[in-house]
Amino acid sequence: MKLVKEMLCASFLASITLCGPVKAKQWTVLEGGEGPGEGRHIVFLVGDEEYRSEDSMPQLAKILAVRHGFKCIVLFAVNKETGEIDPKTLDNIPGLHLLETADLMVMFLRFRELPDDQMKYIIDYTNSGKPIVGFRTSTHAFFYRENTDSPYAKYDWQAKEFKGGYGRQVFGETWVNHYGRHQVESTRGLIVAGMGNEVIAKGIDNIWGESDVYGLTTLHGDCKPIVLGQVLVGMNPTDKPNPDKKLVPVAWTKTYTGDKGKTARVFTTTMGHSFDFNSEGFRRLAVNACYWALGMEDQIPAKSNVDFVGQYKPNKIGMGKHQTGLKPSDHELK
Repeated sequence: MKLVKEMLCASFLASITLCGPVKAKQWTVLEGGEGPGEGRHIVFLVGDEEYRSEDSMPQLAKILAVRHGFKCIVLFAVNKETGEIDPKTLDNIPGLHLLETADLMVMFLRFRELPDDQMKYIIDYTNSGKPIVGFRTSTHAFFYRENTDSPYAKYDWQAKEFKGGYGRQVFGETWVNHYGRHQVESTRGLIVAGMGNEVIAKGIDNIWGESDVYGLTTLHGDCKPIVLGQVLVGMNPTDKPNPDKKLVPVAWTKTYTGDKGKTARVFTTTMGHSFDFNSEGFRRLAVNACYWALGMEDQIPAKSNVDFVGQYKPNKIGMGKHQTGLKPSDHELK
């Protein structure tokens, strides 16, 4: 009987009670295939409690993998006890070691306080000179409330030493306020001409989303706006602009030079409501930005294929409104 047990375990049948339960995979792997992105590797960091990035980022990863050939790995905030995707878990994103071999890091985080051994992978990548793409709340990705003595506490969104923390230094701005009224005034995106890097807007006819425009103090570093956000008086794309609110950048490019003296391409957008991805123009902006960040701007198609892969039915935004019971494996391509 002992020999039988050993053979079963050696055959990867550990789910049988003789050998105990198998630990579920804690991230999503989308292998990609043929296309301009073949051989390139994108790692997504996903964890915000409000805007349903756990719905939108897997869909963006699928588009990049299936439509463009990139290998994409999606890392989530995961509940340590259940193994479920849980944006309320602020201190655990398994798989960050995979950043060591990534060609691009895509971030949609909010107020995370990760343990030092996890945070190290993010900061090592940030200092590597490799490109970074950030969505909405990534301007305030980190918030140190308990481990304030951590060497990574300087990346806190309110940091004084590293002014404005990761958001302002790396992405160009930290959290300021809701300039458009939250869930009352939506955003029309207007392409900026003459700032350089217009290739990111290639093939984009229009951008609209339920995101309200985020307020800015000023963009820091060498930021070049690509899209300006026009505040609309309602939550429909046909609503009129609010005449009392000026245009504010909602997408821009930047460079960041880290501790090792290596300079990275950075793209930031403060849009990213789960329903923003229903806008073909916004999805195309996101895909084109990844091409640009990777230095592949010459390969951006005249009109990038951003068709959904499978169904995209994101949950409504709001704290505590994420779908429960999902594990990273549920986002694998079927």
